[in-house]
Amino acid sequence: MLEVLAAILAFITIGGLGWVFVGGDDSSAQAVKRAEAMGLGQTKAARVKAAKAEANTPEARRKAIESQLKEAERKERKARMTIAARLKHAGLGISVRTFWLISAGLGIVAALVALVFGLHVFVALGAGVAAGLGLPRWVVGFVASGRMKKFGLEFPNAVDVIVRGIKSGLPVHDCFKIIAKESPAPLGPEFQTLVEGLGVGLTLAQALEKMYERIPTPELKFFTIVIAIQQKTGGNLAEALGNLSHVLRARRMMREKVKALSSEALASAGIIGSLPPVVMALVGLTTPSYMALMFTDIRGQIMLLGSAIWMGCGIFVMKRMISFKI
Repeated sequence: MLEVLAAILAFITIGGLGWVFVGGDDSSAQAVKRAEAMGLGQTKAARVKAAKAEANTPEARRKAIESQLKEAERKERKARMTIAARLKHAGLGISVRTFWLISAGLGIVAALVALVFGLHVFVALGAGVAAGLGLPRWVVGFVASGRMKKFGLEFPNAVDVIVRGIKSGLPVHDCFKIIAKESPAPLGPEFQTLVEGLGVGLTLAQALEKMYERIPTPELKFFTIVIAIQQKTGGNLAEALGNLSHVLRARRMMREKVKALSSEALASAGIIGSLPPVVMALVGLTTPSYMALMFTDIRGQIMLLGSAIWMGCGIFVMKRMISFKI
């Protein structure tokens, strides 16, 4: 009996000590903890509310829209850098496989010509790589640039045709047909493709998007945006396109003004870039034996190759310095 009582007393003693050291908080301490928890919850809620309010400010919305536009532009630029996209921009009806076959053929021919003229095998290999990889890409880029430039010059006239047609009561589809029939290439054929796309069931937005894939110009992008906004919100399409025509012509005038202001720098870059080959040609004509070592000796060939690389880098840098995006 005494052992049982001793065990009960020991259990009560241990339980009391445990309650004192572990769970013995009084009501005031619990109240303080609850208050702290409520304060932390209110502080967290206040921070969330402040973050939401900050995200709804015009500056935050502007930054979000700007980041989205930059991301979209980056994706479009990456898509335009592919060979298939460049061939579309140039309007060349060849496949990517044919392009690479032509590039390989040019590279092999350039290497063989260099070997026939007695150049070193490494110089011939460099000439083959330059002709196979650089020359076809440059030609495609040059053709695409000229094509888009012609499209941009004629596009404001096409917008004016649409404005006058809408004011006279013609549907937009008939205005597209007039542009396709009367406008010169590449504007006319592109609008003819647009009309054919609309005829097979494409929506106007889809047809314009496919046209933008072939002609990625800012003018066409502005036109697509105006048409999309008018379809969603309504309004006077003739007035909106008339304002767009004025904006496009103002951009063209600004581009020509910048070109005139940078013409001196462009002439200086051309003179500086042409001086080394002109001097080398004149020295070769006056004293052929003096310049012959540059082409027959391996050290001279390496020097010529290095000079061409450095000259190319310098011309590229000067081109980037005098190029302005409007």
